[in-house]
Amino acid sequence: MQAFTTLTSHTLPLDRANVDTDAIIPKQYLKSIYKSGFGPYLFDDWRYLDAGDLSIPVSSRRVNTTFVLNKAEHAGAQILIARENFGCGSSREHAVWALSDYGFRCVIAPSFADIFYNNCFKNGVLPVLLPAASIEALFQAIAADATLPVTVDLAAQTVRWSKAEAGFVIDAFRKDCLLRGLDEIGLTLQDADAIRNYEARRAHEAPWLFA
Repeated sequence: MQAFTTLTSHTLPLDRANVDTDAIIPKQYLKSIYKSGFGPYLFDDWRYLDAGDLSIPVSSRRVNTTFVLNKAEHAGAQILIARENFGCGSSREHAVWALSDYGFRCVIAPSFADIFYNNCFKNGVLPVLLPAASIEALFQAIAADATLPVTVDLAAQTVRWSKAEAGFVIDAFRKDCLLRGLDEIGLTLQDADAIRNYEARRAHEAPWLFA
């Protein structure tokens, strides 16, 4: 998993509340268990003017030019700003895969659905909780300058833009894992030698289990 330390990027201001996981990645795209390939279908129903269908090449679909993701000034943004209850709905981890595959490393909102929030940490995406007043200030600043750079500093637990700064709270264990780029598998593999030694000892003590 890619480590997250400090990120500076312009943003995607998604000025909507209660964005559910079916809006983030619709159900027809959930057939793959691989984490890549979902970026072109992120926010599919809002992003395109025709219905999503796996049989239709993305290049053939009609783009909704009014949707914020399709605006040139927000192209390449790695930080998404949203309103309350982002990631509600079903528990599909594909929602985070789609955000990550598109290029987002951080989502900032006043609140998140619990399962989505947990899934972010498992996939190297930092979910930042900021007060609604700070979120509103961010939206206003981005409205004045669409290319406004925003810096998210995980070690310092701050979000900075223009001359403003807001702090955020994060669980110490999750923070450490992100800073070191460790998901649950990575954490387990830190004890790989101990695991191998245990398996070798068990094979000697109870060989019938390994026949």
